Amino acid sequence: MAQQLAAGRAWKGGGLVQTMLRTSATNFLMMAIATLTSIVTARMFGVVGKGELSAILFWPTLLAGLVGFGLPTSLIYNLKQSQAAGGGELVRAGFLFQIPVSLIAGFVAWQGLPIWLADYPEPVVRTARWFTALMLPTILAANLVAALAQSANRFNVYNGVRLFGPLLNLLGLLALWTAGHLSLVSAAAVFLGTSALVLLWSLYGMRDALRIDWFGRLRNTSAAKALFGYGSKVFGVELLGTLYSQFDKLVILSMLTAKDLGLYTVVYALSRVFNVVQTAVSSVVFPRVTGLDKTRIVDTVGRAFRLSLLVMAIVLVPSLFIGRFLMGLLFGEPFLEAASAFYLLSVECIIGGGSWILASAFNAAGRPGLVLVRQAISLAATIGLFFIFTPLYGLNGIALALLIGAVIRLTVTLVAMKMAFGVKAGSLLFDKNDLGFLLGRLKERVRSKGESGHAN
Repeated sequence: MAQQLAAGRAWKGGGLVQTMLRTSATNFLMMAIATLTSIVTARMFGVVGKGELSAILFWPTLLAGLVGFGLPTSLIYNLKQSQAAGGGELVRAGFLFQIPVSLIAGFVAWQGLPIWLADYPEPVVRTARWFTALMLPTILAANLVAALAQSANRFNVYNGVRLFGPLLNLLGLLALWTAGHLSLVSAAAVFLGTSALVLLWSLYGMRDALRIDWFGRLRNTSAAKALFGYGSKVFGVELLGTLYSQFDKLVILSMLTAKDLGLYTVVYALSRVFNVVQTAVSSVVFPRVTGLDKTRIVDTVGRAFRLSLLVMAIVLVPSLFIGRFLMGLLFGEPFLEAASAFYLLSVECIIGGGSWILASAFNAAGRPGLVLVRQAISLAATIGLFFIFTPLYGLNGIALALLIGAVIRLTVTLVAMKMAFGVKAGSLLFDKNDLGFLLGRLKERVRSKGESGHAN
């Protein structure tokens, strides 16, 4: 019993490692839920129907990345730098700016979707129009609330925003399926309704930070300048990141079929399981190291990069051997057609996730321009490879282009780390002290459990 209490206290601690563990656990649950949702929707709708549903759900996520203007990242950076001075003005400026942005982007999407989805049935286009117009402001608001929670070290709210939506989506789909009312329209309604509920929950959870004069005159113009100033610096990076992560779907929508999109969304979601730890590390490390001196930033980020890469590589090797068997068992024989793409995407996921961890060092040090250069180079190469490999190899060509792009991105990041911080690529890739660090943490954990056991 004493050991369980000690473990519980360690798990609930506010330290960097404990926060990463909790966020990693949240990411694992998210990936498990995403995989289950992918299995359920694949079984419910089939390959083509899965592709049509993906085409409906795709656009709000893409547009939110295109019109985010770097405000969530800027909110984290400025709140950490100002130590809450003028924090209310920062939050208010971010939220109020997104209102007209979401209206304009929603109108553009409403007019453009019949053209962008010209090869899809009219009911799919109609559903995509209202879903995009209503979902876009929900996503933009949720991103700001999540950033506010990160900056305040309220990772319970941050993780809840990311976890509860997918969980409620899965439960809603299963309920519709059980009741016999499942369709593309009802499935889209579930995704919209659950997102709205999670947003309301997160707003309530951060209500103390949101008790500000929302519609009063903007008194602190310097806060708005700081928010949009840093946001303009990171927006280019995030815009390229959005294009990098979403351009593959755009290529499939324009060059391939709904069946191909259905296959790809399944194997892509399944491959993201290998990015669980790295995604958690990226989301936790950035707000924790922002404002620290460069030496501590490099040491913390470098160690997080190496250890997460090692852990996920160990997990990847045996998983690839059973991946094809699991795909056939879980999704059905038709989805085995994309097994090769799954292998390529799994390796790409780990390499790309590792490079994002390293990139957090530039943002934390206030030098996001280096990340912009990195993204621009890798994006240009990847897009070029898309148009070369896709006509030749189909989905496998898209996966291969992404893998090569991830390698380029990591290589450029290592070169930029040397330029910005004077650290050699070799020391970032390997450090013999990492093993001692891990063993030391394990010994501390065992010692704390033992002391708690004796005390009880």
